[in-house]
This record gives sequence, C-alpha cells and structure tokens, in this order.
Amino acid sequence: MHEPHRRTAFKYLPFAILVTLLLCCAGAKAEQDDAFARVQKILARTPLIDGHNDLPWQYRARYGNRLSRMDIADDLTQLERPTHTDLARLRQGMLGGQFWSVYIPIDTYGGIPGDTASVLKQIDVVYRLVERYPDDLEIALTAADVRRVHASGKIASMMGIEGGHAIEDSLAVLRMLYQLGARYMTLTHSDALRWADSATDEPRHGGLTPFGKEVVREMNRLGMLVDLSHVSAEVMHDALNIAEAPVIFSHSSVRTLVAHPRNVPDDVLDRLPENDGVVMVTFFPSYVSEELRQFWLARNIERARLNTLYPYDPTKAAELLRDWQDANPPPNSTLIQVANHIDYIKDRIGVEYIGLGGDYDGMPPGPRGLEDVRGYPNLFIELLKRGYSDEDIAAIAGENVLRVMEKAEATAKRLQQERPPSDFLIEDLDGEEVSMVEGH
Repeated sequence: MHEPHRRTAFKYLPFAILVTLLLCCAGAKAEQDDAFARVQKILARTPLIDGHNDLPWQYRARYGNRLSRMDIADDLTQLERPTHTDLARLRQGMLGGQFWSVYIPIDTYGGIPGDTASVLKQIDVVYRLVERYPDDLEIALTAADVRRVHASGKIASMMGIEGGHAIEDSLAVLRMLYQLGARYMTLTHSDALRWADSATDEPRHGGLTPFGKEVVREMNRLGMLVDLSHVSAEVMHDALNIAEAPVIFSHSSVRTLVAHPRNVPDDVLDRLPENDGVVMVTFFPSYVSEELRQFWLARNIERARLNTLYPYDPTKAAELLRDWQDANPPPNSTLIQVANHIDYIKDRIGVEYIGLGGDYDGMPPGPRGLEDVRGYPNLFIELLKRGYSDEDIAAIAGENVLRVMEKAEATAKRLQQERPPSDFLIEDLDGEEVSMVEGH
C-alpha cells in the first residue's frame, strides 16, 4: 500500500487521537509559558547573580584588552568564534548581578612575577566596560549596591580575582585589590601557590600554610569573600576551620555526581551549613557530566600514548588523535545534569546553600539548554517542574549570595574594630626559604 505523504499523515489519525495530541501540545506550551512568567516575576524582585564570567579574559586573549575591538552591544553570536556573553543575551538571561572574573594565567608552582600588574589591567577592563555601557552596567561593591542597581534596571557588576597568585604573596597587595573593587578571591587556580594547594596540582603543603591561613583571616577582616573553587579538599577544610565569615565556591559542582577534583566533596558540603556559605553550581561541561569527564580522561590518555609513539612527528600524532575522536565522539552535557547537581545539594544540606556560577566565556559552549548566558531561565523552569517553590528559585538565583555578602560585610565591620591590618610577610610565617624560590 502506498504510504501517506508525511505532510498529510495527520488526516489518517483517528479524530480523538488527533484532538488529544493537539491538546497535549497546547497544554505543554501553556505550562511552559506559565513557568517562564513565574521566573520573570521572581527575577524582577530578586537579582539573578552569577558567580563567574570570563568576558574580561576574552578581551585580553583576543584583543589585548582593546574594548573598541569587540562591542558587546552587538550580536556577538555572529563572530567567527562567538562569545557566550553580550548585552542582549545578558538581558535575555535576566542577569541582575555578575561577578566578572579578573583572571590571569598561572603557569608554574608559586606563580610568576608581574601578576599584580596583569590583574590591574583586567580590573581596568571591568571599569571601562561599565563606563562604556552606563545604561546597562554599574559597579556594585556591597549587597545593598547589588539590590539598588538591580532595582534601577541595570546589571550590578562585581569583580572576583581568580587565583591568589595575583597578590604576589603580599597582604598589602590583597588590601589594595580590595580597595579597587575586588570582592572575592579564589585562593588558587590550576597550580599550587607557595601558601595553598590546588585541586589540579600535586599536593605541596597538605592544605594552607600559616601564611595561607593569614590570607584567609585578612580577607575576612576586609570583607572579601573567600572563594574555594579550584583549591584542594585539604585547603577547603583548612579555610572552613578558620573562616570567620561565610565562604563561597564561585563555580563548582558536586564531586559525588562527577568525580572531578574541581568539584565539592560531600564532607565539605556537610560543613557548609555551619559556615553559612554557598556553592555556586557551575555549568562547565566536564564538571557537570561524568560521562564527559570520562571522555576527556580517555582522550588525554590517548594523546599521551600517541605523543610517546610519535615524539618527532606531532602532526602525525595530532592526525591520529583526530581519528580517535571521530571514532569516539564526546557525549553531550545537559541542563538536566546541572539541575541534578542542584538537587543533590538541596537534598543533602538544603536550598539555602546553593547559587549559580556559570563560567561562561571561560569554557566550551555550555550544556544543552545552557549554551550561553541566555539559558538561566531554562534552568529555573526545569527546577519549577521538579517542585521547587518560588522562594527556592529566589534563594538560588541571588538571595543566598546576598546573605553571604551581607554577613561578610558585617563580619568585616566587627573585625576591623578588633584588629588592625595584618603586617605579616610570608617569610615571617612560612620561613625564609620561600624567598629563595626561583623567579622571586
């Protein structure tokens, strides 16, 4: 029998089935529209605050920090290498507050000379962005600033230092970076420092050194949030042992679901309620999907094998690695998996300790449904479908982070009455030999 043409297949369905299908589609769309309207209403009251966006790094890496070369008022999806961020997409994503990462690379254990000058240039990028787009962005230094800027219809712009190598082992530099507007510092990045271990480097100290602990204490005295993304689990515990204010994880997910060392283990999660801190769940694909993490692990093993086989022919090794990846395509990460990380934290310690830290423009395209900064409403709609209340969504979006900021500010006010700025040098606490490390 001749099969009906696809475009006319509906007329061969029984009328009752066709009506049911149409009603289901209409019902699903109405439910989606209702959920979107709920998200809009929530985010009109509570600023959606993201913990980590690397747009300033894109200006440095692509254009040597020349803002004139890339206009975020344009549609940057049309670039040959699209960014994850521009003003229109920030508005579509309903962002109310953004911690812009003032990231600089670290290449070796201990850091490299000149880090402070580099981070100053990235701070300058943020200030110039705000000056360039005054109708959309405004600097925020306190939780009250964030609420005020959000109420004005702008995106509150804050800064986070990604990696303690930026302070060049100096509490004086730490204080000056705070004065310039930095409101959190990730204690390490990918490599260990002379005072703290990284999650992705070999252990050097077994956690924080005495000077590293003094860095945490001075950050608390200033009111600068202690960020424990990127650090080893031992550093997480050391920081929680001495922190006098809530900590944050600006862009980390759950290690039980994805066994990446960048994620937060259960024994650290279990301590967070006592500290009153917050895990800002990241969207970085290989921190979200265990299958994808396993893929990259296998790919790295294969690359090492090929480089060993062809040490004098990198072109051949690269060609064979492409062949391997063609035969072993990477799996996709998804918004559903990100929501699973949020579920896990909520079920284990409570919704009060969850935020969001996308890591946009510092990672590959985000998970399906969260490919760029437009995706946040999609995530909240998924959480509503899972039974989260409007109050839960508000907490995750921004209220939890604002609570942490307010408590850090109150702690700083108290500590500044109790003790002066620390005048310790790293040599005083960790020994004279630290000054003999090559390059310093």
